Amino acid sequence: MENTNYRDEERYQKAQKRVNEIKGFYGNLISYIVVNLGFLAINLLTSPGHLWFYWPMLGWGIGVLFHGMKVFDCMPFFGKDWEEQKIKEFMEKEKRKNENWE
Repeated sequence: MENTNYRDEERYQKAQKRVNEIKGFYGNLISYIVVNLGFLAINLLTSPGHLWFYWPMLGWGIGVLFHGMKVFDCMPFFGKDWEEQKIKEFMEKEKRKNENWE
């Protein structure tokens, strides 16, 4: 019974972490849209002959793209499988190091 409660709690924690990651992405996306619309308005009102608003939009957009790819597990590199494998690798190295000290 106790083991089942532990697994339920662990699943709940993972689900809660996932929801927070998705909320963080959507917050980033909304900020991106609002701020870049502001940049567009400022650019068109102050210097319509020289368009510069797309530079910050491009730079931040790349960041938003990678953030979305990570959150929705669409990264061909550094995905969840890679993370799990690296965690196991580091834990194994730490275990071997501690065994050598004993």
